[in-house]
Amino acid sequence: MIQSREIKSTNKNSLSWWEYWVGHCWMTGWQSIRGSFIIWSDLMTSSYQDYTLLNEDDPFVECYEWFWVSLGEDNVYPKDFLEELMQMADDVQTGKVKTYPIEDVMKELQELIGKEDDEDQLTN
Repeated sequence: MIQSREIKSTNKNSLSWWEYWVGHCWMTGWQSIRGSFIIWSDLMTSSYQDYTLLNEDDPFVECYEWFWVSLGEDNVYPKDFLEELMQMADDVQTGKVKTYPIEDVMKELQELIGKEDDEDQLTN
């Protein structure tokens, strides 16, 4: 239910008191309350048909369980963790950390899997 914002490089890798408490803690709390209220309103108006993934699931039960789970969610992260993410984003955008295109990674994985399959066939 909670959408996160993209962490952009700011060349500033620390959060002020205001940015952390108001920009993160307070706003995240309101987003959590909003998400719980949306689920509650779906439950009260019998609009829970979209809460199932499988045909054998009961939509009412899924909505009911999502509501109770949403009340216990806490998506507020520690300030140190957020600052570490900001530093990582800055390192990637400035080129300090080497990144690899996902296509290259997937191609290499497929080649490794293909080699394992060939070795398995030789031993059998």
